[in-house]
Amino acid sequence: MTRLLFRSDGTSRRQAIGGGIATAAVALAGGGAARATASPTLRIRRLAWAGIRLQLPKATLFVDPLIDPAVWGSALPDELIGVDDAVGDSFVLVTHRHSDHADPAAIAAALAHGGTLAYAAGTPPFGGLPDHVRQRPCPLWEPQLLGDFTATPVPASDGYGDLQVSWVVSGGGRRIFHGGDTMMHGGWWRVGRQFGRFDAAFLPVNGAAFSFRQPATDEPAVLTPKQAIAAATILGAERIVPIHYGIAGAEGYAEMPDLLDSLRGASKPGGPRVAILKPGEWLDWQG
Repeated sequence: MTRLLFRSDGTSRRQAIGGGIATAAVALAGGGAARATASPTLRIRRLAWAGIRLQLPKATLFVDPLIDPAVWGSALPDELIGVDDAVGDSFVLVTHRHSDHADPAAIAAALAHGGTLAYAAGTPPFGGLPDHVRQRPCPLWEPQLLGDFTATPVPASDGYGDLQVSWVVSGGGRRIFHGGDTMMHGGWWRVGRQFGRFDAAFLPVNGAAFSFRQPATDEPAVLTPKQAIAAATILGAERIVPIHYGIAGAEGYAEMPDLLDSLRGASKPGGPRVAILKPGEWLDWQG
């Protein structure tokens, strides 16, 4: 039996959360007066592979950080950016439990001095982490207050059919989307309607096909460059930052060739701008 907590006005916690999502979406949609009066202080750094770092003056949030060189070995030439220098309150979000997105070493380093690990409800708790790390399973569509950030898990589709979410994160007058390694799916339109425009969408672009599971196919199990542009357009993103690409020579894993050129070629005037960051680089909001 589900137990609902009621507020003094008679609404349940579930109703309050649902209303909060809609209210937040209306308040944040399309820029508006709220956006105009906000003071954008959010800085974002691209990490290795699919990882990013969101930095506010008194809080640090990592999404899918990766520092373990054994995960991809020599197949990934990315510089592995350290995550042990968090400022203020520390948080980690993971999109799913694959080792290249949920690296225990990176999570432990990012939360070495305490903090919260947030992940999709239905995912088993993470083992091997320090006792002071708080673990928070998060239901779809329920906003999570993480210090100066608000993070909401939204639908995603994994190439293996494993449980995966994408994250909508707001803070410092900005709102961003992180797509893990999702495929194209029908939930993009609902996310776009619910949250309005995004300042940036960090999306996988390598259109990877793999033969780890049989029978194998050549169909992409991750967004292709063209699909990533389409997804960013549906979301109303001002810019798209490609992530999750650069693998070469991994057995059973093949990504599309010339994918960054394909990404630029798929962009259209008036649509999301393509902002390519190398690992370690910070996003220039004016660029």
